[in-house]
Amino acid sequence: MDLSISIVSWNTRDVLNQCLASVYDTMDGLDFEVIVVDNASTDGSADMVRAKYPQAKVIANTKNIGFAAANNQALEIAGGRYFLLLNPDTICNPGALAKLVEFMDNHPRCGAVGPMVLNVDGSLQYSWAKFPTFWNEIRGKLDRRIEGVPVVPANPSEVRALGAFRVDWVGGCCLMARRDAIEQVGPMDESLFMYCEETDWCKRLSDMGWEVWVEPSAEIVHLGGQSSCQIPSEAAARLRISKRRYFEKHCCKYLGWMLWVALGVRRSLKNITKLQG
Repeated sequence: MDLSISIVSWNTRDVLNQCLASVYDTMDGLDFEVIVVDNASTDGSADMVRAKYPQAKVIANTKNIGFAAANNQALEIAGGRYFLLLNPDTICNPGALAKLVEFMDNHPRCGAVGPMVLNVDGSLQYSWAKFPTFWNEIRGKLDRRIEGVPVVPANPSEVRALGAFRVDWVGGCCLMARRDAIEQVGPMDESLFMYCEETDWCKRLSDMGWEVWVEPSAEIVHLGGQSSCQIPSEAAARLRISKRRYFEKHCCKYLGWMLWVALGVRRSLKNITKLQG
């Protein structure tokens, strides 16, 4: 089997339906499977998948176990040479996933690859960055620079003109990983309930000598935030926890706690400013 597609759902029935339709309509002859892991949705997401897409495998959890743990559930039963993380709020353009598989086939040292990600209006949605540093996190700004490219591309045309390019990490809304690489570095870190999971995975791949790429000839649309917008306060807290965990793991515990405090102070100041405004 070429590809196992893991889609983790939490109360995203309508966009999940749209995502699955785009997958089954655009696979271009690939031998693939779809595994939907439902994290205890209350909107009938799992029942919708069973009714409309009986060919898909469904894992229905009785509680929300998080993004990483749910994907690991899919990974345990996946049979593909490649394993794709795909958010339910994405739409796959024709040929996108086939192009990612072809890229992986032609680049044996590529451990993970992502497509070019677009907003609904067709504008560029940045889906890559350099690994986070303490000072960039304090500034609240990701480093989007690409090795050998003097200016960060600002629109889809500029990204397409680059062709495929290497990056530190790609976003988990659509990330294809090689099974051989996963077996070497291990599954996703379940201590990261949400956020930073893909960054951590790509960091572990990089540390083991695997490459991470963006292949802009493959394009998807990402609506973004369909789950986190339901719980904005919890999502913000989870993001802060995950950033601390990432820095504790890949830098040192001291930096992790310093960042935890700094992000907390910054959030408090923003809240005060909003109240005063």
